[in-house]
Amino acid sequence: MRIANTWWQRQRFEDGVTRLFEPHVHPLVRCNVWHVRGRDRDLLVDTGLGVASIREEIADLAEKPVVALATHIHWDHVGCLHEFDERLMHGIEARRMNPYDEFATIETRGFPAPVLAYLEAMGYEIEGEYLIDALPEADYDPSDYHITPTTPTRELENGDVIDLGDRHFEVLHLPGHSPGSVGLWELASGMLFSGDAIYDGALIDDLPDSSVSDYVETMKRLRDTPARIVHGGHEESFGRERLVELADAYLAQRA
Repeated sequence: MRIANTWWQRQRFEDGVTRLFEPHVHPLVRCNVWHVRGRDRDLLVDTGLGVASIREEIADLAEKPVVALATHIHWDHVGCLHEFDERLMHGIEARRMNPYDEFATIETRGFPAPVLAYLEAMGYEIEGEYLIDALPEADYDPSDYHITPTTPTRELENGDVIDLGDRHFEVLHLPGHSPGSVGLWELASGMLFSGDAIYDGALIDDLPDSSVSDYVETMKRLRDTPARIVHGGHEESFGRERLVELADAYLAQRA
């Protein structure tokens, strides 16, 4: 594979928010990483696949201590969680981070045939040998990919508050995609970080620890959230109207 000129790309939003993503990663596992500026400390929502360091990438953005929050345990969201001193996850999944025995690979041969068939039915074409199309550096060996185990420093519950000094995000427990999935809601700005509970793409609810019944209740809750802008775990951000459309489509599908 070729060597990438740069591994991370950025998109700046209002309200001190920057989206970071890995363009050389397959869309299935191309997680959005969200950096949020605060007065006393900064917030990082998810940490990417772990092929290249996110802490090094945000060195110019993060002038204050950083609290890293994983919206859920899947490998594309916790790859660099171990790089930070403050590590937050919902309690249901926090205790599964060390040891990390969850499915995690960037080799397509690592996917069981039924899983590949399911993903293709959801619109994800899995081709080639790897889920990356470039290397972050010349000596990187994709076959050595793994998630570094780490113990979260704080276990989250629904209703907890992430305090950045001048900004406050309420933790929303949003089970369905996984049992410990969470989102973050900032009332003052109408901003919602939704993780993989909702994004503008094919939603996955048939994983081993997924629950359709939980997902239905989560989608009802999200539909009633008066979000002005939604920053999801994948794909592009969207507004309130699209949030309602996506929620209604899922509920109609699973009714």
